[in-house]
Amino acid sequence: MNAPPTVPGAAAAAPPRTPGRPARRRRQFRELGVLLAVVLLIAATWLHNPGFLSAQGVRDLFLGATVLAVLAAGQALVLITRNVDLSVGSVMGLSAFGTGALFVALPGLPVPVAMLAGILIGLACGLANGLLVTTAQVPALVVTLGTLYAYRGLGHWWADGGQVNATDMPASFLLLGRVGVLGVPLPAAIAIAVVAVVGFYLANHRSGRELYAIGSNADAARLSGIPAGRRIILAFAANGALAGLAGVLFAARYGTVDSTVGTGMELQVVAAAVVGGVAIAGGVGTVYGAALGAVLLTTITAALPIWQINPFWHQAVVGTLILAAIGLDRLLALRTARKLRGGGARGA
Repeated sequence: MNAPPTVPGAAAAAPPRTPGRPARRRRQFRELGVLLAVVLLIAATWLHNPGFLSAQGVRDLFLGATVLAVLAAGQALVLITRNVDLSVGSVMGLSAFGTGALFVALPGLPVPVAMLAGILIGLACGLANGLLVTTAQVPALVVTLGTLYAYRGLGHWWADGGQVNATDMPASFLLLGRVGVLGVPLPAAIAIAVVAVVGFYLANHRSGRELYAIGSNADAARLSGIPAGRRIILAFAANGALAGLAGVLFAARYGTVDSTVGTGMELQVVAAAVVGGVAIAGGVGTVYGAALGAVLLTTITAALPIWQINPFWHQAVVGTLILAAIGLDRLLALRTARKLRGGGARGA
């Protein structure tokens, strides 16, 4: 029997490959494991100290995870493309201070305008990162390590050793950090909405699925017609915008911002995403897992003082979780590869 004729250009028009059933099953296993760890940690801490789940305690847990979850959602977009953004802490700090500085420079400025400006600051920084990575063909690790210091330096220059206090900001803006929606603090509700929107985009939009194809094999993605450069720029820009949003939420909650806001956050953000199942090697993970990782790290931070454990061990615990997550990723990938090879051998 003759083989069916090929259609010119069919390979270029073929849709990008999306993660198969074994990969989805592996992700679900990881995410359920993180969720179970969160539940067990909360339950054990509550049994040790019932005040941990008081109304104020639950509110503090929600608010504590808000900024990290938003940052982890953006970082997941970048990690999926086999890149990383180490500048998110600096971008968040620049956006937070920029939002506060606008209120000082322009009294009476509408709150939505100032919030949009803070998000646009982050968007501009993320866009610059994406353009540098794609046009200069320099590893994202190197580029964003440089912009980490560049954006932080810009923030120090802008602040000039000063800070913006709560008295300099409108009461309506500060109220955003205190009001709730159906019992959930508004910043936490915004974070949940962000995670839901980004998760829907990755799962259901073609360009979102293409990010997985790029992270799995960038060369094959380009050969199949995927504009890899533009997609990577989009991922960095979206990550920057979400870092800007995190800065706005930080300013609304705490009311006092300076040039040091967000210092060291980049490592927590990467840790949250990796612990939540987003692979450093790219092409694997979901934003829901990244958000669960953020909740787990936040819960650990809140639980350690209750267990009277030295805060020093927080960093040790996070480091151990990262190593365990990377090791588990490798183990599951090898098991999946063996199953696929076994299935192929039986099929032959």
